[in-house]
Amino acid sequence: MTHDRKDAFVALVTCFNNDETINFAATRAQVRRQVAAGNNIMCAGTNGDFTALTFDEKVRLCAEVVEEVGGRARVIVNAGMPATFETILLAKEFAALGVDGIAVITPFFIQCTQDGLIRHFSTVADAVATPTYLYDIPARTQNHIEPATAKTLAAHGNIAGIKDSGGAQDTLEAYLQVSREMPGFEVYSGPDHLVHWAFQNGAKGCISGLGNVMPETLAAIVSAFNAGDEAGATTAQDAFGAFRKDLYTLGYPPALVKRSLYLMDASVGASRQPALLPDAEQDRKIAALLVKHGLMADASA
Repeated sequence: MTHDRKDAFVALVTCFNNDETINFAATRAQVRRQVAAGNNIMCAGTNGDFTALTFDEKVRLCAEVVEEVGGRARVIVNAGMPATFETILLAKEFAALGVDGIAVITPFFIQCTQDGLIRHFSTVADAVATPTYLYDIPARTQNHIEPATAKTLAAHGNIAGIKDSGGAQDTLEAYLQVSREMPGFEVYSGPDHLVHWAFQNGAKGCISGLGNVMPETLAAIVSAFNAGDEAGATTAQDAFGAFRKDLYTLGYPPALVKRSLYLMDASVGASRQPALLPDAEQDRKIAALLVKHGLMADASA
């Protein structure tokens, strides 16, 4: 079976110093780690603590990531904010930095109609020449891009695709059906347990949070699939999904990803978010999972 090549993006963590200022040097190190593994970068996303970053911090973060990547991988950045006005301001700043794509998360805090979403995304896409991607994560924003709305937006000349982080296979399949009907509209899978399935069913790629912790495993799913090695892709997906299943029983996924990475490499710093405060018992549970899945040596051994 022949198919187009798939791409993996990692929704990169933002690294912080002890005083919660951004640690740009450590963030650049994480960029290098992902690029070395073969992954592309999404910055200022959910796993990057974007809701805890100021406007100016996002712009500098994006600039530092683009510079560090140096054309060796693709960079997408999330510009989405509740107001269309601020989203456009951010999108224009990011476009000027030469990113490959601009993701726009659905507005959060406010309740939107589907017509309101069409107007929001279309207005942002009109404002920049950089390819724009819809970003659906209804559990966090309380707004969902219906498949019919995605199809309407797919007809816009500068809306290139969608990142689906809904977590449900049926929603992902509905977006994939839109992509079949609207050639050129790319679907990127967000749920880490569906990476391989999404590739098999026509997704262009994935944007992964868990790839922060397991960059080589994520890259292995992609490289094996692109090489036609279904068994290899399945093996890598099974390892990826097994750690995800264990880890996410402990709480809020992005915070758990960041804390897992922190226990592996303290230079990434803690999170600005209050979702997962340092807790010795929680850290013990996370560390035990990292040891179980071969991601960290057993300190007690």
